[in-house]
Formats: sequence, C-alpha cells, structure tokens
Amino acid sequence: MRPNIIKGSSHTDARGVLQFNNDFNTLGVKRIYTIQNRDTAFVRGWQGHKIEQRWFLAVSGSFKIVLISIDDWVRPSLNLEQHHFILNSQNMDVLHVPSGYVSSIQGLEPFSKLLLMSDYLLGEIDDEYRFDLDYFTK
Repeated sequence: MRPNIIKGSSHTDARGVLQFNNDFNTLGVKRIYTIQNRDTAFVRGWQGHKIEQRWFLAVSGSFKIVLISIDDWVRPSLNLEQHHFILNSQNMDVLHVPSGYVSSIQGLEPFSKLLLMSDYLLGEIDDEYRFDLDYFTK
C-alpha cells in the first residue's frame, strides 16, 4: 500500500467557514496526539513503524512531510524512493501513512501544529524505528 492524501474541502457562507473531510474514516484510530517543531529549520525524522499505520492532518500552518518505504528494518538501503507531501491547515486533507514507512516532518510556518492519529495505543506494540536524519540519500 502506498501513502495517499484523503482530500478535504470547505464551504464558506455568511456564517463563516466549515472545513470537512467526508472521505476519512476514523474507525481504526486508537490514539491521537499533536506535534509542533521548535522552528521551521528543524526537521523531525526519520521515524516510522513496521506495523503501525498513521494519519497526519495539519491543524495550523503547513508541513512538508517526506515518506520512505523501508526495505530492511535493520539496515535499509540508502537510496530508497522518497514521497513528498505538503499539508496545510487551509483544508482538511489527511495524509494516510501505511505501515512500513518512516517519515520526516518539517513545519513550513512558525507555530505550525500537526495532528497525528495511530491505529495502536502507546505501548501496545514495540514498533518504533528511528534513523539519523542524514541516513537516506536525498
């Protein structure tokens, strides 16, 4: 399975703005949390999961998210394909990150906040993998 954007939308009328994502099904979500990077130069990565899947939604600001499907969790290849996504809080787009991917996350605006949703509770499984930010070839 490949990462994909579940498109959101909005409606504006005299009352204001309504943002929605009618195609995102939260049935499998067990946990939610937010992250805010310390500044726009900081890149949080590479972290991911062999089993857990996640969904990302920009709550405020915007984010550049890069995903890599891992071929070997002990010693991954250095030149794996990178999938680039931009999420912004102006719509309700949700990025689905299937199991088997690591991510890097960079806020593109000050005070950007990202909502993350997971299909496993914290501590339910031992499934967190981290690699140095400069591990993969750009």
